Amino acid sequence: MDLSELVAADAVAVDFSASSRRAALERAAALLATTAGVNAGVILAALLEREKLGTTGFGIGAAIPHGRVAGLTGVHGAILRLSVPVDWNSVDGLPVDLVVALAGPDAGGAEHLKALALVSRALRDKALVAKLRGSRDAAALWALAANGGDREAA
Repeated sequence: MDLSELVAADAVAVDFSASSRRAALERAAALLATTAGVNAGVILAALLEREKLGTTGFGIGAAIPHGRVAGLTGVHGAILRLSVPVDWNSVDGLPVDLVVALAGPDAGGAEHLKALALVSRALRDKALVAKLRGSRDAAALWALAANGGDREAA
């Protein structure tokens, strides 16, 4: 599994202006709904429920909100780059400007965990994260994510 299997090209948004973590989660849920075929409100509820358990603020200005949603047959991802970082109560205290959201099936434990591990590994790559932040548009950001940073962001 790689990021291109999780995130469809149309599930990426750049320079989104979010006033809060909830606003960012609402946009992430809308992006996930485009590929998952599930109502964005249902996805948002799952993401918010997970946030109640503890922050998904990964550190280094990134977050990996995720939730399990009834009716899904696989894991779907979305990437959101915020124009201005928002407070996410992250483990390192830094605000978040890069969000990789996941929605997985309520019974798909192993697949969901594999997807989380994949995203976590990708976000530990400081060079990739810098390229994602510097990408010029959604298509360039998706290409970088899908190829693990192998393509140059123009």
